[in-house]
Amino acid sequence: MTDYPDKNENKKILIVEDDPNLGYILQEALELQHYSVTRCENGEEGYQTFMESKFSLCLIDVMLPVKDGFTLAKEIRQIDLDIPIIFLTAKSLKADRIEGFKIGGDDYITKPFSMEELLLRIQAVVKRAGYQHSDDARQQFTLGDYVFDYEQSLLAFKDQNRKLTHKESELLRLLCLHGNQFLDRKVALRHIWEDDSFFSARSMDVYITKLRKYLKHDQRIEIKNFHGKGFKMIVHQ
Repeated sequence: MTDYPDKNENKKILIVEDDPNLGYILQEALELQHYSVTRCENGEEGYQTFMESKFSLCLIDVMLPVKDGFTLAKEIRQIDLDIPIIFLTAKSLKADRIEGFKIGGDDYITKPFSMEELLLRIQAVVKRAGYQHSDDARQQFTLGDYVFDYEQSLLAFKDQNRKLTHKESELLRLLCLHGNQFLDRKVALRHIWEDDSFFSARSMDVYITKLRKYLKHDQRIEIKNFHGKGFKMIVHQ
């Protein structure tokens, strides 16, 4: 089995698998490849664990107790748009595979499978996710008369450029990616601040106020606040 210690040692994998024997085998095999692994045995536990830490990839069994794998994946996708998700399943039905991909799964592997195949799929998905993140076509956004360049952290209005801080840039990008759709506060806090404490939430409110100020020159742009729940950036036509 190929060993990739340097490439894997900083990558954290969340396994959500209700079969303790298979879960242990998966954890042991991945740790031998120098991944850091956290294992859960039901969907609710998987969700709570995901909210408490930052992972590089999720391996999710479809048939889970308490909360099924598809529901868990949907909730994870609301929190993190980019994290790779691989479904594990005993089913080989085409409809299930299609459902998994519609939810936002990156790959789908049917039991029984060889560990070598799983490791190769994990490496491929993580590599692809890293490439897409670094060369994401959604790095530049047009907001009315503004142009936002995420890679350069620049917000341009006509002939004026404003350099954004890291958190300002991350928050504006997240609003842009949700484009006229509701952005849950917890999603933003988890994605940018990596926790949802009271102090982080207050900090995010300050950044929202700053972004409103930066975008005030085009009255078609509105960042709506849904008290205690989230935000929505609307660009009126």
